[in-house]
Amino acid sequence: MNAQLRRSSFIWHGLRRNPGSVVGLVIIMVYLVMAVLGPSMFPNARQGDPAESYAPPSGSHIFGTDHIGRDIFELIVIGTRPVMEVAILTAVLIVVVGCSVGLAAGYFRGWTDTVLMRITDTVIILPGFPLLILIAAFFPLSNSFMIAAVLAVTSWGGLARAIRSQVLSLREREYLEAARSLRLSGGYIVLREVTPNLMPYIVMNLMLGVTGAIYAQVGLFFLGVLPIRSENWGVMLNLAYSQTGAIYSVASIGYVLAPVLAILVLQLGAVLLLRFLDEIFNPRLRAA
Repeated sequence: MNAQLRRSSFIWHGLRRNPGSVVGLVIIMVYLVMAVLGPSMFPNARQGDPAESYAPPSGSHIFGTDHIGRDIFELIVIGTRPVMEVAILTAVLIVVVGCSVGLAAGYFRGWTDTVLMRITDTVIILPGFPLLILIAAFFPLSNSFMIAAVLAVTSWGGLARAIRSQVLSLREREYLEAARSLRLSGGYIVLREVTPNLMPYIVMNLMLGVTGAIYAQVGLFFLGVLPIRSENWGVMLNLAYSQTGAIYSVASIGYVLAPVLAILVLQLGAVLLLRFLDEIFNPRLRAA
């Protein structure tokens, strides 16, 4: 109970001391609300009026309309769900695979360490983005989980190596020696004794995985190697730059800027929240 109170106190004082963290938290919460409620807020966002195509920004259309008369702001809002869905799934898969490999390699060592680290080294040296394009071109990615799996497959190696290093430093601690002397199973020790000490590091990497996955998926949609979804931010950029000619019209500048601003604001919120989490989890920064 005392530990929970201290942690709550650290979080509260951190929010008061660092206004940027409040901004980051608010931004992330707004995007999460948009992801959950967006489709129900604008159920007719996918229906356009060709007579209003490329309408300039106005009071009724904040960013204007697209090439078939759909409100760009509404497309951005309903496009938040697929972007956040893929980003969170990707981050979870990266953390699950990377932590599992790193924990097993660092704790059990021996041939387990050797085999898992050779696999990890192979993943790390592979050219990530070209490989993603190749996989996406040959495998039908029909849902968010499949897209997230493709994004995660080349991204977990660095986390696995970092977790392994952390586990190697923890392995010889006295409390783990005591747990082994009680003949507790290795799996139990890893899950109950080692993993809780890595949670701050895992949470930070979960957030980093989300930010990286946003850039990666938008890039793949922009290049056109993932299935077209008109409300996805990357597809909107693809249409604006290569298929509709919106980039060459001043009246349709909102069609180009809206997805870029949505990505930048989301990444700003994630960066501010990461700085706050770093201060909470890092005693030296907290003391300073």
